[in-house]
Amino acid sequence: MPAPRSRASALAPLTVLVLLVCGFLSLAAVTAEVGWDGLLPGLALAAVPVGPVLATVLWLDRHEAEPPHLLAFAFGWGACVASLGALVLNTGASRLLAGSVGDVTNTSVLVAPLVEEGLKGLGVLLLLLKQRRQFDGIVDGIVYAAFVGVGFAYLENVLYLGRALGDDQPASLVAVFVLRCLVSPFAHPLFTMAVGVGLGVAARSRRPATRVGAPLLGLGVAVVLHALWNASASSGVTTFFELFLLLQVPVFAAAVAVALAARAREARLIGRHLQVYARTGWLGEAEVEVLASARGRRRVRAAASARGGRAAARAVRDFQETATELAFRRDRLRRGTVESGPEEEVALLQQLAAQRREVLAHLP
Repeated sequence: MPAPRSRASALAPLTVLVLLVCGFLSLAAVTAEVGWDGLLPGLALAAVPVGPVLATVLWLDRHEAEPPHLLAFAFGWGACVASLGALVLNTGASRLLAGSVGDVTNTSVLVAPLVEEGLKGLGVLLLLLKQRRQFDGIVDGIVYAAFVGVGFAYLENVLYLGRALGDDQPASLVAVFVLRCLVSPFAHPLFTMAVGVGLGVAARSRRPATRVGAPLLGLGVAVVLHALWNASASSGVTTFFELFLLLQVPVFAAAVAVALAARAREARLIGRHLQVYARTGWLGEAEVEVLASARGRRRVRAAASARGGRAAARAVRDFQETATELAFRRDRLRRGTVESGPEEEVALLQQLAAQRREVLAHLP
């Protein structure tokens, strides 16, 4: 039987192929509706909020940056797989309703939220199941879910902007761009973050009820928020902005508060679990104090960059991330959510020692 790492390497090309095929089919479906004149400008306009939103999400994940290939998978799942599934299932549901009851006006409220949040949440669930060691809790769940949501929103915005471009009414295009790209760029990431929080809670628990119930509760919250958003968007400008201010803004503020609280908890966890390595001489007390502080980490990296350039800053960052992985490993072992042998800890400690030597070599 091949080793797990070999299986992961073999599956990587298949994963990329699936994402590419789904992405191609999604773009083909959008192009069939809006044409090339709508697709190309739509791709450019929809990209405007992507960078700032992703940068904001990554700002939350400064203790242990997620692997770029997993973040790329999350974004690709939202933009390619979830978007294609939503196009097929939403269209099928609309036709089914039209043929049975003749009324499809409520599809966006009753069907689309469940379909879309289920598909987006599935991508985050796959990351939890297949990359368990990279999924340590709520912050990771929020980050991966937000990347899936941003990817999905990007493709969806291309479709809506392309439609507006085809109307030959500049005011319509401006309204769609302002509403979807400037006023509510966090909408889809925010909905899916509820699923991410639920999966993050499940990742830290050994109780079967929590491991099943928390993700389902998160999915329920995501569906309700999405349904309310769609209902407000189809109820006129006044109702939309009333619900935006009275519901969406407080929900967004609550989501930010949850994310910041989870990150602060991670900082405390790092400080607590690294104490054993300070007692055994692998780390100094001052190093543990810095590693448990996002501000302290930034300050040390900035000082290293000023004294030794980018190579020194990179060496410090690698040292910090290895120490964080050690802390999270001990936390997983304490909770019993992941089994790990002592050889992994020894390997990480040896890596930590080598990185400390590299840091010292870069600093004059």
